[in-house]
Amino acid sequence: MKKLVLIINPVAGKISIKNSVFNIIKSFAEAGYDVNVKMTLCRGDGTRIAFESVKEGCDLLVCCGGDGTFNEVASGVMQAGNSVPLGYIPAGSTNDFANSIGLSTRPERAELNIINGSEKKLDIGLINGSRYFCYVASFGAFTDVTYSVPQQYKNKLGHLAYVLAGVQDLSEIKARRLTYVVDGAEYRGKYILGAVANSTSIGGMLKLKKELVDMSDGKFEVLLVRMPQDLLELSDIVNAITFSNFDTPLIDFFHADSIDFRLSKYINWTVDGEKLDGEHEISIKNLHNGITLIS
Repeated sequence: MKKLVLIINPVAGKISIKNSVFNIIKSFAEAGYDVNVKMTLCRGDGTRIAFESVKEGCDLLVCCGGDGTFNEVASGVMQAGNSVPLGYIPAGSTNDFANSIGLSTRPERAELNIINGSEKKLDIGLINGSRYFCYVASFGAFTDVTYSVPQQYKNKLGHLAYVLAGVQDLSEIKARRLTYVVDGAEYRGKYILGAVANSTSIGGMLKLKKELVDMSDGKFEVLLVRMPQDLLELSDIVNAITFSNFDTPLIDFFHADSIDFRLSKYINWTVDGEKLDGEHEISIKNLHNGITLIS
């Protein structure tokens, strides 16, 4: 009988998942799995449990939680150095990564897709040789700017576009001066947002057209938004972000398998929704086909 470890985050965004846990376990058992349920109790538990489970010889790891929990589980698999396949039952509040790869957010449907699905290789990112990410590493994000917008408009154009559209004074925007190196070429500038992504949705703030993203091509989608000089340039940035049309000198958008950042000051990053303390130098590499997902 195949060994399955079900890793559940009991405080994930969707409380309703608790009502589905018994049925999830029952269905996996009926599909021929010996199910071992593990609960995460604090940050880092997902990584530890996944690492130990791989070393103990499990055949399948299934994560039930949000994107942050999935990041931990995938990180544990990578640290264990074994390509044990992963299943993901999304139960977070945003589920950016899950939405990018088309996973159902209905627990029973997601589970059936794992039982009856096929394996797919996906790229994963590595920061400074030690921190993994599944879909995005970003800085900026305007978390210090508040702007009240009706939800239907946010859904249509994205949170970031509306945050920027609400800026009436450029002094509200914090720019970060940095240098980045791609394929041996060096670039400098002042940027208000940066994202190294393997996803069509970046932190719930903006979305990329599906034709721009391939999550298993060995390359990231890199988006860097330059500091506008006036409100007219800011308007151009909003339009570019809204329509995923990055043919503007105000936005650096390109694909890369690795990128190095040198920063004038410490900048805190957000990695799959979790904080990464600032560093002066950030090196990001794409680990091609690093994880195996069943869906």
